[in-house]
Amino acid sequence: MTWTGRVPYERTAGRGPGVRAVAAGSVGNFVEWYEFAVYGFLATVLAERFFTPAGGGPVEGLVRTYASFALAFFFRPLGAVLFGRLGDRYGRRPVLIGVVALMSGATALIGALPTYGAVGALAPWLLTLLRIVQGLAAGGEFGGAVAVLTEFAPPGRRGLYGAWQSFTVALGLLGGAGVTAVLGAERLAAWGWRLPFLLAVPLGLLALWLRTGLAETPEFLERSKSPEMSLGWGALVLAAARVTGWAAAGYTFLVVLPSYLQTALHTGFAQALLAAAVANAGFAAAILPAGVLSDRVGRRPVLLAGAVLVVAAALPVLDLLQDPGASALAKALALAGAGALVGLMAGPGPALLAEMFPSRVRWTGLGLAYALSNAVFSGCAGLIITEAVRRTGNPDIPGYYAAAACAVSAAALLKRAPQERSWRSRPSEEAPQETSWRKRCE
Repeated sequence: MTWTGRVPYERTAGRGPGVRAVAAGSVGNFVEWYEFAVYGFLATVLAERFFTPAGGGPVEGLVRTYASFALAFFFRPLGAVLFGRLGDRYGRRPVLIGVVALMSGATALIGALPTYGAVGALAPWLLTLLRIVQGLAAGGEFGGAVAVLTEFAPPGRRGLYGAWQSFTVALGLLGGAGVTAVLGAERLAAWGWRLPFLLAVPLGLLALWLRTGLAETPEFLERSKSPEMSLGWGALVLAAARVTGWAAAGYTFLVVLPSYLQTALHTGFAQALLAAAVANAGFAAAILPAGVLSDRVGRRPVLLAGAVLVVAAALPVLDLLQDPGASALAKALALAGAGALVGLMAGPGPALLAEMFPSRVRWTGLGLAYALSNAVFSGCAGLIITEAVRRTGNPDIPGYYAAAACAVSAAALLKRAPQERSWRSRPSEEAPQETSWRKRCE
């Protein structure tokens, strides 16, 4: 298929301002983060079912559960490279279809797994294997989704369109919290823990329907006019460092929080889920406004503000949660505020990553940068925090972890990448082509 002007763009964006592209690009992220939220929120239940069959303390089982959680994240970079290379070579649409099918299938199978009581030591290995498959698929999902969203974005709205990726992450996290809360602690402990994973079947079918009707992006169809390009390792390392704080603070305050509250602060299951829902609501509320703001003032200033504010606020938030004299309203506002600070980074983050890599290597580059930062700072967050709190008895560990990662991001955001300079000050390989297809589509 060759680029012929208006037709491919009209199929997706001509009938409304990119609604199909936004839905198709975002729905896979919802499925991915819904599952990761469910796994994080049900970590204590899964630990009992799969990792502590005959004795062993709850913290020990939780550490093993988070080890499986972390292992899946370390397969994300491999998935980013594998699916990214395919997506950059053969197109965004067909690879995104395969990725969401793989991810949904693996998630649903977790809900059908036999427990340790049924098959013995095979159970945790089967769970870990499915987590690895999910990690591979998730590694490919982010880069492809962001490429689709930003490449279909109208001029001057990349920040907003890219922010939809992060917004559906928030919806996925809230969905996971909502489903587990509705089922309740007793049903989840008995049999209900399977249902949230099995819901991936209808969610996956919806994602497949949306993506099979998606047109290829105009930038991909025009890529034959640009010269061959290699992935720059300097840009890759800088991109990964810039989103390190987003990854670490996001998982600390949005996913690991329920298990941390239960094991470290001895909060009840329902209260821990409510706290996670409040934090995720603040996160969701900030994402789209942050993306719009980045279209006006630039990506780096918005991300930098979020990183610096997390450094300043992480420990005070944890101290407030630990204070028995603090009111429920004060704690809720602190949690919502912490979530909003993560949203300040997550809103412009996808567009910032997309603009750091040319279209020929965009899926691979931004996907690998995101996967590397998440493998180290998100996947290991639960394991590091839980083990560190267990060994030291210091309940402030999550605050130190989030603040340190955001300090790394702040330092990286102060450095401007060469590609960013070329986009603003001189013609580049990419900018003229993007201008040309957009003008033809207007």
